[in-house]
Amino acid sequence: MNIMLRTKFLVLLLLMLFSGMSAQVKNIGLPKIINYKKSDYNGGSQNWDIGQDKNGNLYFANTSGLIQFNGTSWSISSIPNETVRSLKIDASGKIYVGGYNEFGYYATNEKGKLIYHSLTHLIGQNSKNIIDFVWKTHIVNGAVFFQTFYKTYIYKDGKVEILEAPNRFQFSFVVNNTLYFQDIVQGLLEYTNGKLIPLKGTEIFNSTEVWGLLPFQDNQLLVVTQDNGLFISDSNGVKPWLCEANDFIVANNSLGGRILADKFIVLNSVLDGIIICDLNGKIIQHINNRKGLQNNTALSSFIDNSSNLWLGLDNGICFINENSPFSYLGTSYGLGAVYGSAVFEGNLYVATNQGVFKHDWKKTFKEESFKFLEGTTGQAWNIQEFDGELFCSHNRGLFLISGGKQGRFLDNKRGYLNVKKIPGRPGFLIASNYHGFAILEKTAAGWQFRNQIDGFNISDSKFTTDGVNVWLRKGSVYRLKLSNDLRNFTTISTYTSPGGKLKDIQSVQDINGAVYFQSDNRFFIYEPVKDQFVEDKKMTALFKNVPKIRYCFQDNKGNIGYFFGKSSMGMLIKMPDGNYRNVQSPFSSLTGNMVYFFESVNTVDNSNIFIGVTEGLVHYNPQLQNIYPQKPNAFIRSFTFSGDTLITGNLKAVKEVHLSYKANNVKFTFSSPIYDNPENILFSYKLEGFEDKWSAWTKNPVKEYTNLREGDYRMQLRVMDSFGKISDPDVISFTIAPPFYRHPLAYLAYILLIAFSVYYIRRRIKVKIRKNKYYETLEQRRLYLERETKIKQEQLELEKEIERLKNEQLKVKILTKDKELVSNSLQVVKKNKMLNGIIHKMKDLETESMDDATKQRFNRVYKTIVKELNTDKSWNNLEKHIRNVHFDFLKRLKDKFPAITPREMDLATYLLMNMSTKEIAEIMNISDGGVELARYRLRKKLNLTRKDNLTGFLMNI
Repeated sequence: MNIMLRTKFLVLLLLMLFSGMSAQVKNIGLPKIINYKKSDYNGGSQNWDIGQDKNGNLYFANTSGLIQFNGTSWSISSIPNETVRSLKIDASGKIYVGGYNEFGYYATNEKGKLIYHSLTHLIGQNSKNIIDFVWKTHIVNGAVFFQTFYKTYIYKDGKVEILEAPNRFQFSFVVNNTLYFQDIVQGLLEYTNGKLIPLKGTEIFNSTEVWGLLPFQDNQLLVVTQDNGLFISDSNGVKPWLCEANDFIVANNSLGGRILADKFIVLNSVLDGIIICDLNGKIIQHINNRKGLQNNTALSSFIDNSSNLWLGLDNGICFINENSPFSYLGTSYGLGAVYGSAVFEGNLYVATNQGVFKHDWKKTFKEESFKFLEGTTGQAWNIQEFDGELFCSHNRGLFLISGGKQGRFLDNKRGYLNVKKIPGRPGFLIASNYHGFAILEKTAAGWQFRNQIDGFNISDSKFTTDGVNVWLRKGSVYRLKLSNDLRNFTTISTYTSPGGKLKDIQSVQDINGAVYFQSDNRFFIYEPVKDQFVEDKKMTALFKNVPKIRYCFQDNKGNIGYFFGKSSMGMLIKMPDGNYRNVQSPFSSLTGNMVYFFESVNTVDNSNIFIGVTEGLVHYNPQLQNIYPQKPNAFIRSFTFSGDTLITGNLKAVKEVHLSYKANNVKFTFSSPIYDNPENILFSYKLEGFEDKWSAWTKNPVKEYTNLREGDYRMQLRVMDSFGKISDPDVISFTIAPPFYRHPLAYLAYILLIAFSVYYIRRRIKVKIRKNKYYETLEQRRLYLERETKIKQEQLELEKEIERLKNEQLKVKILTKDKELVSNSLQVVKKNKMLNGIIHKMKDLETESMDDATKQRFNRVYKTIVKELNTDKSWNNLEKHIRNVHFDFLKRLKDKFPAITPREMDLATYLLMNMSTKEIAEIMNISDGGVELARYRLRKKLNLTRKDNLTGFLMNI
């Protein structure tokens, strides 16, 4: 129980400590200033009021509308008549605004977009025309007050009531939840229970404008007038607040102010920026155009939830990082690039590229308050204190500084870079110069140049010594062994690697009285006996989670600083228990601004560390570093899909979003209301359902995914701020529906379709099988019939062939018979000729001489022969048979020679039958000569020459 109580007490103590340090206004240097121009936020120049919602988003009442800034991006929303002069945000997130002849509120719709809702309709159309400018908007006890010069419109429970000004309202203010008005006749009025009660003695403000009314000590009010200065008001009356801040306001006119952390007062001016003073009126900071403010007229100021200051300027917006451990002494202080610094004899001395400057350590650091030391013109490389004297390593030599002035030169023959003690050799110092190394000796007359060390003429500002050797890294690492009299180097050795797989030695440094050699964040010490390097595991472990360093050093408080990358740094802050706390991210704002290779860090005490940069000096107070800083907030600012956008950063809660498959290309934008180092905000995201690991940290606040498949997704976003703190993830869940062809109903349809298809196909197959069987049967039948028909056809053809053969045989027989008949007929013709000859011869016989019986027998024979001759028709049958036998030949002959005569056709037939001329003459009953003549004529008809064979020609027809 006691342990728990002690733990709670310790946590409470830390929280109290933090709350006391979280909003300190530093009196050394200026805070970081970030200016936003019109072109950055795309609005008008003037910004009249500022507010912040519970998510950390900032809102500005601008001449072009309501401007929102989420730390990453700007957006603007307009109202009728455009100009917004005042705004207030209630607990629900509604943003009440007032403009010209217009007042109402912004609320987010279901998509997160800010939608304006006018309330002027509640007062009637006639009244709307005389609203004028709504200069102030307040929320008190659930009622919203819209104040104009002549009326104040009070909106509550959906109704608007009108509060008339006794004469004319100037402005109004809320202090400790009480509403106050300035009337131009009655002074300051307190609004109580619907009545206006004058405050005692405030009539003196009737001749001026009150621009600010702030809570002050002992329940008093601080009255900020425009041109008459500052006043304190209480129950006894009003009195001027005579102080340094009052003088500033009288000289520069005021436009109001704010209370910062209950300890400081921010006062806006018309002519010279702003001042921040304490409760005694002492000016702690003065920030104007010369010190980085883009405009000297501050119309409005606002303290955000991180206790940082925002200014609405007459031209632009400004962020002032008051709640930061860093402040800057830059060009407005007259400093150039800083190479070293030291506090000595009550002065802060700074070595720059121009020479040496000083500033009274006990006085407030104001602009142009550094004084230049005469005689130090030129490059000052370093400034260090040894044994109560201040040494300056300069381009023109090595000299001392004392009494706030340049002292005597120890050596003016060569330029010097650095000076260090020699361990084990009190009264001696070693210094690196342009020609090597020199020894300084402390004598009765003070420090003196003793000798230049012979044997080596190369040097560097980052050398170190262990008392025996001087170690120097110039490409390789040199070990220069000192002689006992410190007048020369007796041995010169070079080393490139500490051994093992490590490539080279990257730095040499002195930490805790030992010389360390560093390679890839591994630290080694040199063992002279073995002439080798041995790793110091404990030292290496300190740098396990540190980026790859270039060089490190140890300050006079035991803190270990280190440099990495291109002029980036971090520090291992030594804790009371001896452990170290790595502080890296806060220094990220210095990245690239330090003087490369000549980085300088000067630890004055636990609250004052000075860091040299290219444009002056940076003051770092680690006591203001929040040990347990609040986690940053991560917001998935917008979610864009298929031409539509959800501004999720404006919504209280985002329901799961259901997208169609056509919307599977999505885009996310990220934001985090971190304003002190926005350039160092890093985002990491993971889309569950698509990727398993968080992305690498990136500054890009946009991520797109294309062609996502259907399914459930969770977009997660983390933010890391400049202090290395990581936010809890912001999450948006969404579902992408499958395409219609992959929808569950589609799969059900596919199953049904497949089942139906299987059924249909099976049915079709069965039907087809039946049909195939039927058609196969028909085909078999057809084939059978075809075969049968073919067989019958073949039989018929065979029969025809048989018939043809029979006919041919018959024709052959007939032809043979005809030929036989022709032969017989020829024989008969010959016989008849013979009988005719016999008859002619018988006619020549004298029948008279014959007896009757002989004569009778002679006549009987004669008559028989004559009868035979008369009844014989062989000739006619001969011609007929000849034509029948050679019908085809005669037809071809006639077709080929149409002009041929029947007589010539008979002759051609006789010639084809190879009859002799005599036989032809007998058949044709012509002479042999007549046959030759007929042959000659037939040749002419057949177009044959004398050489052509007539019979051969006829046989080829």
